[in-house]
Amino acid sequence: MAGKPILHYFDGRGRMESIRWLLAAAGEEFEEKFMKTREDLEKLRKDGSLMFQQVPMVDIDGMKLVQTRAILNYIAAKHNLYGKDIKERALIDMYTEGMADLNEMIIYYPSFAPGDKDGRLTEIKEKARNRYFPAFEKVLKSHGQDYLVGNRLSKADVLLTELLYHTEELDSTVLANFPLLKALRTRVSNLPTVKKFLQPGSQRKPFDDENHVEAVKKIFIK
Repeated sequence: MAGKPILHYFDGRGRMESIRWLLAAAGEEFEEKFMKTREDLEKLRKDGSLMFQQVPMVDIDGMKLVQTRAILNYIAAKHNLYGKDIKERALIDMYTEGMADLNEMIIYYPSFAPGDKDGRLTEIKEKARNRYFPAFEKVLKSHGQDYLVGNRLSKADVLLTELLYHTEELDSTVLANFPLLKALRTRVSNLPTVKKFLQPGSQRKPFDDENHVEAVKKIFIK
Protein backbone atom coordinates (compact mmCIF):
# COMPACT_ATOMS: atom_id res chain seq x y z
CA MET A 1 0.00 0.00 0.00
CA ALA A 2 1.33 3.40 -0.99
CA GLY A 3 2.30 5.73 1.82
CA LYS A 4 1.37 9.34 2.21
CA PRO A 5 2.41 11.76 -0.55
CA ILE A 6 5.63 13.58 0.29
CA LEU A 7 5.88 17.21 -0.76
CA HIS A 8 9.37 18.52 -1.55
CA TYR A 9 9.60 22.30 -1.36
CA PHE A 10 10.70 25.10 0.94
CA ASP A 11 8.74 25.87 4.10
CA GLY A 12 6.42 28.45 2.59
CA ARG A 13 3.58 28.98 0.18
CA GLY A 14 4.92 29.50 -3.31
CA ARG A 15 3.54 27.16 -5.95
CA MET A 16 3.16 24.30 -3.49
CA GLU A 17 0.37 25.95 -1.52
CA SER A 18 -2.30 25.14 -4.10
CA ILE A 19 -1.20 21.51 -3.95
CA ARG A 20 -1.51 21.56 -0.16
CA TRP A 21 -5.00 23.02 -0.45
CA LEU A 22 -6.16 20.42 -2.96
CA LEU A 23 -4.75 17.46 -1.04
CA ALA A 24 -6.30 18.78 2.16
CA ALA A 25 -9.68 19.31 0.51
CA ALA A 26 -9.54 15.78 -0.87
CA GLY A 27 -8.84 14.45 2.61
CA GLU A 28 -5.49 12.96 1.61
CA GLU A 29 -2.90 13.30 4.36
CA PHE A 30 0.60 14.27 3.28
CA GLU A 31 4.09 14.76 4.64
CA GLU A 32 6.57 17.49 3.79
CA LYS A 33 10.33 17.53 3.38
CA PHE A 34 11.55 21.10 3.38
CA MET A 35 14.59 22.34 1.53
CA LYS A 36 16.52 24.63 3.83
CA THR A 37 19.77 25.11 1.91
CA ARG A 38 21.09 25.21 -1.63
CA GLU A 39 22.61 21.79 -0.94
CA ASP A 40 19.15 20.33 -0.29
CA LEU A 41 18.01 21.47 -3.74
CA GLU A 42 21.17 20.18 -5.40
CA LYS A 43 20.72 16.78 -3.75
CA LEU A 44 17.26 16.42 -5.30
CA ARG A 45 18.68 17.40 -8.67
CA LYS A 46 21.59 15.00 -8.47
CA ASP A 47 19.55 11.97 -7.42
CA GLY A 48 17.27 12.39 -10.45
CA SER A 49 14.14 13.37 -8.53
CA LEU A 50 13.55 16.59 -10.49
CA MET A 51 12.86 15.93 -14.17
CA PHE A 52 13.34 19.60 -15.10
CA GLN A 53 15.62 20.50 -12.17
CA GLN A 54 12.76 22.39 -10.52
CA VAL A 55 10.41 22.11 -7.55
CA PRO A 56 7.60 21.65 -6.53
CA MET A 57 7.97 17.88 -6.57
CA VAL A 58 5.49 15.45 -5.05
CA ASP A 59 6.38 11.83 -4.40
CA ILE A 60 2.98 10.18 -4.81
CA ASP A 61 1.72 6.72 -5.74
CA GLY A 62 5.18 5.57 -6.83
CA MET A 63 5.79 8.65 -9.02
CA LYS A 64 7.94 11.73 -8.58
CA LEU A 65 5.67 14.32 -10.13
CA VAL A 66 6.85 17.79 -11.06
CA GLN A 67 5.12 20.76 -12.72
CA THR A 68 2.46 22.27 -10.50
CA ARG A 69 -0.50 21.96 -12.85
CA ALA A 70 0.30 18.35 -13.71
CA ILE A 71 0.38 17.56 -9.99
CA LEU A 72 -2.91 19.36 -9.39
CA ASN A 73 -4.56 17.55 -12.30
CA TYR A 74 -3.45 14.16 -11.00
CA ILE A 75 -4.77 14.85 -7.51
CA ALA A 76 -8.05 16.19 -8.91
CA ALA A 77 -8.55 13.16 -11.14
CA LYS A 78 -7.64 10.75 -8.34
CA HIS A 79 -10.18 12.27 -5.96
CA ASN A 80 -13.05 12.89 -8.38
CA LEU A 81 -12.51 16.65 -8.36
CA TYR A 82 -12.11 16.99 -12.12
CA GLY A 83 -15.60 16.91 -13.59
CA LYS A 84 -17.65 14.07 -15.05
CA ASP A 85 -16.62 14.41 -18.72
CA ILE A 86 -14.21 16.19 -21.05
CA LYS A 87 -16.43 19.28 -21.35
CA GLU A 88 -16.49 19.78 -17.60
CA ARG A 89 -12.74 19.19 -17.42
CA ALA A 90 -12.22 21.82 -20.13
CA LEU A 91 -14.20 24.37 -18.09
CA ILE A 92 -12.36 23.45 -14.88
CA ASP A 93 -9.01 23.85 -16.67
CA MET A 94 -10.06 27.16 -18.23
CA TYR A 95 -11.12 28.55 -14.87
CA THR A 96 -8.01 27.36 -13.03
CA GLU A 97 -5.71 28.73 -15.74
CA GLY A 98 -7.33 32.12 -15.23
CA MET A 99 -6.85 31.84 -11.49
CA ALA A 100 -3.20 30.93 -12.01
CA ASP A 101 -2.53 34.28 -13.72
CA LEU A 102 -3.66 36.25 -10.66
CA ASN A 103 -2.16 33.76 -8.23
CA GLU A 104 1.28 34.17 -9.82
CA MET A 105 1.14 37.89 -9.15
CA ILE A 106 0.32 37.23 -5.50
CA ILE A 107 3.03 34.56 -5.16
CA TYR A 108 5.71 36.99 -6.34
CA TYR A 109 4.41 40.02 -4.44
CA PRO A 110 6.45 39.41 -1.22
CA SER A 111 9.69 39.24 -3.21
CA PHE A 112 9.45 42.70 -4.77
CA ALA A 113 11.49 45.58 -3.42
CA PRO A 114 9.62 47.85 -0.97
CA GLY A 115 9.55 50.66 -3.53
CA ASP A 116 7.80 48.45 -6.06
CA LYS A 117 5.20 46.91 -3.76
CA ASP A 118 2.64 49.71 -3.87
CA GLY A 119 2.43 49.55 -7.65
CA ARG A 120 2.25 45.75 -7.63
CA LEU A 121 -0.49 45.79 -5.01
CA THR A 122 -2.51 48.29 -7.03
CA GLU A 123 -2.20 46.03 -10.07
CA ILE A 124 -3.28 42.94 -8.13
CA LYS A 125 -6.33 44.69 -6.69
CA GLU A 126 -7.30 46.19 -10.04
CA LYS A 127 -7.12 42.87 -11.86
CA ALA A 128 -8.92 41.02 -9.07
CA ARG A 129 -11.77 43.52 -8.96
CA ASN A 130 -12.13 44.26 -12.66
CA ARG A 131 -11.02 41.15 -14.52
CA TYR A 132 -10.92 37.88 -12.57
CA PHE A 133 -13.48 38.11 -9.78
CA PRO A 134 -16.25 39.53 -12.02
CA ALA A 135 -15.69 36.60 -14.39
CA PHE A 136 -16.19 34.00 -11.67
CA GLU A 137 -19.11 35.90 -10.14
CA LYS A 138 -20.74 35.81 -13.59
CA VAL A 139 -20.22 32.04 -13.88
CA LEU A 140 -21.92 31.41 -10.54
CA LYS A 141 -24.76 33.79 -11.38
CA SER A 142 -25.30 32.25 -14.82
CA HIS A 143 -26.26 28.82 -13.51
CA GLY A 144 -27.31 29.57 -9.93
CA GLN A 145 -25.56 26.50 -8.58
CA ASP A 146 -23.37 25.99 -5.53
CA TYR A 147 -20.14 25.25 -7.40
CA LEU A 148 -18.44 26.48 -10.55
CA VAL A 149 -18.86 23.33 -12.67
CA GLY A 150 -21.47 20.57 -12.61
CA ASN A 151 -22.90 21.69 -9.25
CA ARG A 152 -20.32 19.67 -7.36
CA LEU A 153 -16.96 20.41 -5.81
CA SER A 154 -13.99 20.45 -8.18
CA LYS A 155 -10.40 21.61 -8.09
CA ALA A 156 -11.64 24.93 -9.54
CA ASP A 157 -13.70 25.66 -6.40
CA VAL A 158 -10.86 24.71 -4.08
CA LEU A 159 -8.25 26.78 -5.90
CA LEU A 160 -10.59 29.76 -6.23
CA THR A 161 -11.25 29.64 -2.49
CA GLU A 162 -7.50 29.62 -1.85
CA LEU A 163 -7.12 32.61 -4.18
CA LEU A 164 -9.91 34.52 -2.44
CA TYR A 165 -8.24 34.03 0.93
CA HIS A 166 -4.85 35.14 -0.38
CA THR A 167 -6.25 38.21 -2.12
CA GLU A 168 -8.18 39.22 1.00
CA GLU A 169 -4.93 39.10 2.96
CA LEU A 170 -3.73 41.94 0.72
CA ASP A 171 -7.06 43.81 0.63
CA SER A 172 -9.81 42.93 3.10
CA THR A 173 -12.44 44.76 1.02
CA VAL A 174 -11.76 43.06 -2.31
CA LEU A 175 -14.87 40.84 -2.16
CA ALA A 176 -17.28 43.59 -1.14
CA ASN A 177 -19.09 43.56 -4.49
CA PHE A 178 -19.01 39.81 -5.08
CA PRO A 179 -21.67 38.15 -2.91
CA LEU A 180 -21.62 34.86 -4.82
CA LEU A 181 -17.85 34.53 -4.42
CA LYS A 182 -18.18 35.23 -0.70
CA ALA A 183 -20.86 32.54 -0.50
CA LEU A 184 -18.63 30.07 -2.37
CA ARG A 185 -15.71 30.80 -0.04
CA THR A 186 -17.93 30.15 2.97
CA ARG A 187 -19.38 26.99 1.43
CA VAL A 188 -15.97 25.49 0.63
CA SER A 189 -14.48 26.64 3.94
CA ASN A 190 -17.19 24.77 5.83
CA LEU A 191 -16.42 21.44 4.19
CA PRO A 192 -14.97 19.28 7.00
CA THR A 193 -11.65 18.63 5.24
CA VAL A 194 -11.12 22.29 4.34
CA LYS A 195 -12.30 23.49 7.74
CA LYS A 196 -9.62 21.31 9.32
CA PHE A 197 -6.96 22.76 6.98
CA LEU A 198 -7.96 26.30 7.95
CA GLN A 199 -7.44 25.65 11.66
CA PRO A 200 -4.27 26.81 13.46
CA GLY A 201 -1.57 24.18 13.48
CA SER A 202 -2.43 22.73 10.06
CA GLN A 203 0.01 22.43 7.14
CA ARG A 204 -1.35 25.62 5.62
CA LYS A 205 1.42 28.20 5.31
CA PRO A 206 1.29 31.86 6.41
CA PHE A 207 1.84 34.78 4.07
CA ASP A 208 5.54 35.08 3.25
CA ASP A 209 7.36 37.87 5.06
CA GLU A 210 10.71 39.52 4.26
CA ASN A 211 12.74 37.08 6.36
CA HIS A 212 11.18 34.16 4.55
CA VAL A 213 11.91 35.71 1.16
CA GLU A 214 15.58 36.08 2.06
CA ALA A 215 15.77 32.45 3.24
CA VAL A 216 14.26 31.24 -0.01
CA LYS A 217 16.69 33.30 -2.08
CA LYS A 218 19.57 31.47 -0.43
CA ILE A 219 18.17 28.18 -1.76
CA PHE A 220 17.50 29.24 -5.33
CA ILE A 221 19.92 32.06 -6.11
CA LYS A 222 23.64 31.39 -6.32
